[in-house]
Amino acid sequence: MARRIDAHHHLWRYTAEEYGWIDGTMARLQRDFDPTDLSRAMAAARIDGTVAVQTRQTLEESTFLLSLAESHPFIEAVVGWAPIASTDFPQCLETLASHRKLKGLRHIVQSEPNDDFILGREFNRGIDLLQSSGLVYEVLIYERHLRQATKFVDAHPNQIFVLDHIAKPRIRESLLSPWREHIYELALRENVFCKVSGLTTEANWQSWTEADLLPYLDTVFDAFGPARLMMGSDWPVCLMATDYGQWFEILDRYAGKLTKNEREQFGGGTATRVYRLNNQSPRTGGTA
Repeated sequence: MARRIDAHHHLWRYTAEEYGWIDGTMARLQRDFDPTDLSRAMAAARIDGTVAVQTRQTLEESTFLLSLAESHPFIEAVVGWAPIASTDFPQCLETLASHRKLKGLRHIVQSEPNDDFILGREFNRGIDLLQSSGLVYEVLIYERHLRQATKFVDAHPNQIFVLDHIAKPRIRESLLSPWREHIYELALRENVFCKVSGLTTEANWQSWTEADLLPYLDTVFDAFGPARLMMGSDWPVCLMATDYGQWFEILDRYAGKLTKNEREQFGGGTATRVYRLNNQSPRTGGTA
């Protein structure tokens, strides 16, 4: 049976000071979430391995996630943070890249006050360095940043990119455009992959329905195809709107109309290639 990979989740030791983005509307998240919590949820959803992703922009957190991955084999990859736009980045990259489970880096571009941050000279200089390391760069943006993200990707045609949370469309408002058009444009770049995650938290947390999500799922599956899509939980953030098992049930139902090979790509094959979980090149593997 093909392995199932949760390509996007978080782990943290909660403090109000370090996790200020978890406000009073997210009281359920104001506690520690550790690998033991995650492993219980994984068992019920038949998930075999995971990719842990940063939430704080500190090297300390990157090291913390890597230490958890070393002691918990089911955490097969880590997407950490490093100061990509800093002159210190080359040294930081050398240190972090020595960890065998570090597979990518991410910056919280969605929170930058300048919507053109991703096009900045210093940041792009850092991405040029990242390419030689073989690490993935994960693009965390809102839909309003998709034009800039496409220009950014075009500047680095040999870098592997992963778009997080399908660029956070305005599901709560039932708006497809201009997100849909920009997604089709970005998907023309074959070095861009996409995580199908975080949809329910972009919908109305209390009243969303599976039907609300379908136009967005249809768009990314048509634009990217299963060989460039991967499923992710965005746990524990997803708990604001759904639970771990329910989210994967939704994805499994949607994937039921795919071929067996397509289901295997989406369910774990794409993540395995992109994050080199079996030391594969992200440009190799089956197509769908």
